[in-house]
Amino acid sequence: MGSDHNRNVTIAMIARLAGVSVPTVSRVINGRSDVAPGTRERVEDLLTTHGYRRRSPGRRPSSALIDLVFNDLDSPWAVEIIRGVEDVAHASGTGTVVSAIHRRTSSAKQWLDNMRNRSTEGVIFVTSMVAPPLQAELHRLNLPVVMVDPAGVSLQENPTIGATNWAGSLGASQYLLGLGHRRIGFIAGPPQLMCSRARMDGYRAALNAAGIAVDDALIRPGNFYHESGYAAGTQLLGLADPPTAIFAASDQMALGVYEAVRKRGLRVPDDISVVGFDDLPEVRWCSPPLTTIRQPLAEMGMLAARTVLRLANGEKIESPRVELATELVIRDSAAPPKQP
Repeated sequence: MGSDHNRNVTIAMIARLAGVSVPTVSRVINGRSDVAPGTRERVEDLLTTHGYRRRSPGRRPSSALIDLVFNDLDSPWAVEIIRGVEDVAHASGTGTVVSAIHRRTSSAKQWLDNMRNRSTEGVIFVTSMVAPPLQAELHRLNLPVVMVDPAGVSLQENPTIGATNWAGSLGASQYLLGLGHRRIGFIAGPPQLMCSRARMDGYRAALNAAGIAVDDALIRPGNFYHESGYAAGTQLLGLADPPTAIFAASDQMALGVYEAVRKRGLRVPDDISVVGFDDLPEVRWCSPPLTTIRQPLAEMGMLAARTVLRLANGEKIESPRVELATELVIRDSAAPPKQP
């Protein structure tokens, strides 16, 4: 083939023809051993056939990387997921690039432009709505993509890692019912997120199973952050017939409820019980320590990283959807309702 044609041959083109990921082709070119023999032979044949021009031997290949992409990085649970991804990446000799796309098209485009210039093994999206053009480009590059707690169904049916949100919420609500509470307020997360809807459904299911009608006046919207928990808690405590317990669908919102309780001159759990969801490291140190549902955030990050690396290596995964178990962690923020 002519030299002009040779210059147009890209790793992405070879990956597409071989039916493998871009990182797999990169590993073959760089002489790494972690490629199946059959895959290596197929890629080498295509590289030869299409006259791919390799880099000179004196240049060192870039380190392998995992791209970890959040909507935002202003939440403690993001740190826990990063910690899990980094543990697996470090053990495998892979670097981690953390980005926030802030739900803006310009941020996503800038991230994609930067990612193309890196030796990326694969991408982990955390609670991100991945726009169709971005999905299409990642599919064209044949890069493994894993979603953690996705907002909706992945358009390319990418593997997803989540937690048993419905079961966790059911367990938290049943715990409060077991203490004797019958008026339980609920502060929900963003309705567009699958995890938020599952937590709402678990709360409703527990009340229905106990023969208690769901009172919509006791349900308030939230966004998982402190301020919305404070606002919703203030509204619930201001009702003519306030709840005796509040279940917040995130620990941060639960801590917002703590402040609303304090502002009214009340005490947790003497006057009102509070339960959260996540088990962030900080909640065991608040006063009183928060009863919550432990969501295995670090473990979710670890599994996402392992899945990306397996896909990048051409391995098959057992299930496209994995949910890790949640767990009720009982501390000191819930007690039987105060007797009149």
